[in-house]
Amino acid sequence: MDIRQRLSSLSFRTGLIVAALCAVFYILSFAQMLLPLTAAAKGVLWAIFFGLAKAAQYTALLILGQAGIKRLKAIFRKSSAARD
Repeated sequence: MDIRQRLSSLSFRTGLIVAALCAVFYILSFAQMLLPLTAAAKGVLWAIFFGLAKAAQYTALLILGQAGIKRLKAIFRKSSAARD
């Protein structure tokens, strides 16, 4: 079984968790700039966290698939309609 098939067999909830990790890694990649570190250390940390964010992003997309993305959009539409 190849990686793509394995990831697409995971649950919707797992895809959401990986997408949430993606957001956390994006925040960490830019928030670490506020730390009192050397420019080289900041660059290394940024590359690591940004790379993890991109990996988590594409992994979440593979897990969720087209049906999961449509389901997520429907959830966001319902929540925005409830606020209006």
